[in-house]
Amino acid sequence: MKEKIPVNWHKYENAARAKGYKAICGVDEAGRGPLAGPVCAAAVILPPDCIIEGLNDSKKLSEKKREALFDVIKNEALAYSIAMASEKEIDEINILQATFLAMKRAVDSLSIKPDYILVDGNRDPLFGTDTELVVKGDSLSASIAAASVLAKVTRDRFMLEIDKKYPQYQFSKHKGYGTKLHYEMIAEYGISDVHRRTFLKKLTGEK
Repeated sequence: MKEKIPVNWHKYENAARAKGYKAICGVDEAGRGPLAGPVCAAAVILPPDCIIEGLNDSKKLSEKKREALFDVIKNEALAYSIAMASEKEIDEINILQATFLAMKRAVDSLSIKPDYILVDGNRDPLFGTDTELVVKGDSLSASIAAASVLAKVTRDRFMLEIDKKYPQYQFSKHKGYGTKLHYEMIAEYGISDVHRRTFLKKLTGEK
């Protein structure tokens, strides 16, 4: 059974093209909330009216479906880029600014320079390029949804690598999010080098 494609999936992209923009980029992030690991962002430029079967907001997709879409999106995209900001950068400049930093890194690394950027959310990263903020954009815009999948899959894979280095924290199960299991592992083993200390102030006693 074919999955239903969201209505007006290219509404924002087509509106930008109607204004004369050519290279329209969707940007989204994954990993703002976890207690450990980096925040990841992706930028994607899709061909006009590109239909990727099953594409949706990454949070609405199973891990298996996201993994399947990952290579499809990369193959279909005119350009894509994925970037991160580390847990150290998150502690230094705060999670919002680190998210913007990851987004800017992704946009700056695109092989095609975008002239219009669609960003998920309501905060402007200030790219220096014409930008439109789209609240819940990952379920309203095909290019933002594509970026959300690339960012989510990349970050999850990264946390699986971290799990090999710090198996005692069981990152493969919770991907760094603040689950009961994760807090139990922190209580038992303490805070590691990959934890965000600013997210764990009550445990560290830091101000």
